Amino acid sequence: MASEPVNVNEFRELARQALPKMYYDFYTGGAEDQHTLKENVAAFRRIMLRPRVLVDVSRIDMSTTILGYKISTPIMIAPTAMHQLAHPEGEVATARAAAACNTIMILSNMSTCTMEEVASSCNAVRFFQLYVLKRRDISAQIVHRVEKNGYKAIVLTVDTPRLGRREADIKNRMVAPQLRNFEGLLSTEVHTDKGSNLEALVKGIYDTSLSWEDIGWLKSITNLPILIKGVLTHENARKAVEVGVAGIVVSNHGARQLDYTPATISVLEEVVHAVGGRVPVLFDGGVRRGTDVFKALALGAQAVLVGRPVVYGLAANGERGVRRVIEMLKDEFELTMALSGCPSVKDITRSHVTTEFDKPRSML
Repeated sequence: MASEPVNVNEFRELARQALPKMYYDFYTGGAEDQHTLKENVAAFRRIMLRPRVLVDVSRIDMSTTILGYKISTPIMIAPTAMHQLAHPEGEVATARAAAACNTIMILSNMSTCTMEEVASSCNAVRFFQLYVLKRRDISAQIVHRVEKNGYKAIVLTVDTPRLGRREADIKNRMVAPQLRNFEGLLSTEVHTDKGSNLEALVKGIYDTSLSWEDIGWLKSITNLPILIKGVLTHENARKAVEVGVAGIVVSNHGARQLDYTPATISVLEEVVHAVGGRVPVLFDGGVRRGTDVFKALALGAQAVLVGRPVVYGLAANGERGVRRVIEMLKDEFELTMALSGCPSVKDITRSHVTTEFDKPRSML
């Protein structure tokens, strides 16, 4: 009998064993040379911790608040597409795991379970990730359903006017299943002999004209708070605050869009400084350890989003697998807090980490 995973990274091999190659490659792959994909993880290793000793850590409080909603730990579930490719229960299993862990799941617009099925599966706080379509009337209908089904915020992905070049999907001729949030609204069945069907689908339905002015349009059709996901620069961070978003997600789309963008952890502090505390900043990309969560919070993130590891856990063991992934990260994060002398999340500060860009500290 194979041993149980002892860390999140070990779920990847279990997922490889469980999934058809096409689907495994879809979940694991990045854009082009996959330089950024590797950097998202590797950049964390260049950040060192600066622990404090002789601090009372007999009680550790990992809880935090996101847009007014209290969660058990600053670890949220990122929006990732098509969970039924990983497990028959799909996003419903992921949602139940998130609820059990008392954290927030962001449901993907490209889910294989409907937003209604996910909403009725368990009682929990959930956000919804949105792509704006060429058919704005359909996007408006989706937003109305999001509100009706009790989702608490919209996370607008802004880095995907077109799909990045994902060469594994092209080689495998990736076939996208029916995306059920669009049932009765538009067909998502695409057949092409030129590579990835998913790429052809996105090209056909996503609005490539989306611009900053359209944030006003989205705000005009919903009262939900709007976060934008896909910000990597201080220029865009300031612009996002100017147009009135409720939050920012620092993300390079899991390195699946534009290769040779920086690792998200290396630009997090730039965005945080530009925002200046006016809206919360969430972090997405490369989190594989509790130490990674700690590092992101020390650099100014309010919480992190976890994507691929959740899908690996789902593929390996359904809802239980997702719960184990989140629990492992929580346990590691709690231990990191204790060993760093931080009894609560608010005790984690910039002085608890040192990065490759920091000036050498003077010696006493």
